[in-house]
Amino acid sequence: MIIGITGKYASGKDSVAEYLVKKGFTHYSLSDEIREEAKKRKIKPARENLIQLGNELREKFGSGILAERILLKMGRDREKNYVVTSIRNPEEVKVLQKEEQFTLIAVTADIKKRFQWLQQRSRDGDPKTFQELVEKENIEQSSDPGKQQLHTVEQMAGKILKNEGTLEELYQKTEKLLDDLRKKFRTLRPSWDAYFLGIMQQVAQRATCDRGKAGCVIVRDKQILCTGYVGSAAGQEHCDDAGHQLKTVRHEDGSESVHCVRTIHAEQNAICQAARQGISLRGATLYCKMEPCIVCARLLVNCGIIRAVCEKKYHRAQETRELFKAVGVKLEVISDEVEKYGKQ
Repeated sequence: MIIGITGKYASGKDSVAEYLVKKGFTHYSLSDEIREEAKKRKIKPARENLIQLGNELREKFGSGILAERILLKMGRDREKNYVVTSIRNPEEVKVLQKEEQFTLIAVTADIKKRFQWLQQRSRDGDPKTFQELVEKENIEQSSDPGKQQLHTVEQMAGKILKNEGTLEELYQKTEKLLDDLRKKFRTLRPSWDAYFLGIMQQVAQRATCDRGKAGCVIVRDKQILCTGYVGSAAGQEHCDDAGHQLKTVRHEDGSESVHCVRTIHAEQNAICQAARQGISLRGATLYCKMEPCIVCARLLVNCGIIRAVCEKKYHRAQETRELFKAVGVKLEVISDEVEKYGKQ
């Protein structure tokens, strides 16, 4: 999904965006597009300069130009969740509304509270007096189609988040809104990533180690090449029947972790399946329950996997992250949640 956020000075819109980023959303800001342009032109990125430059870009290239640039950066396939901030012109909203899973949220708060929060955060460029706040907000409410029309944008919002209490309360409201949007968009056609992750979840049901219960799907050009799930070697007893075969591993930093070594990991079984069928995995994408362990990661690299999409984090995945980054495998984790299981 794509969530757009708009709101006045210190309304809490940045806090909402930061919360969504922690939930796995990728953040784009229309203001960052203006800042990039300002950097090219060697213009000081003061708020007034950015407002003027943004108005100039809208006048020259059309009022929706900043949103159009953001969509280009997202690419054609909407495989991830995105949050877009600094939306201040109705045409920007209209550009984003062309995306099926777009929702605009207005974060609102009483102006007196917002002035108090401005004083507390004390950012460069923020209004220093209440009168200055009123005057600057009036600038952002122009009737000129090529300029900022924040008041009109707020009226176009499909959802309102009232920031009336603590930061934790704002996060709770955001989570509730996120749940509502998930339910709404479940009825729509899923993205390719959501589609293959859903298949992966079904594959995982075949796993024979209730401690891991993981599966994976390997895909190229939107076609499934092979699947795999956690299970023992052919002809050997499974954990579900014989119990776990646990071993404690002591690491260089002095920490210890417990692993079940009776079963073969889902990624390894998928690779074996591809090998038996003579299927190349070069240039493919892996979909799995959690970040691969370092052994699986090395095998995936040598198989030519170029992207890994994981539902959750793995508590011993730091080496995997470093390896993927070093060799150019794109790692995408949907949630910041760490997968938990017995005797971890």
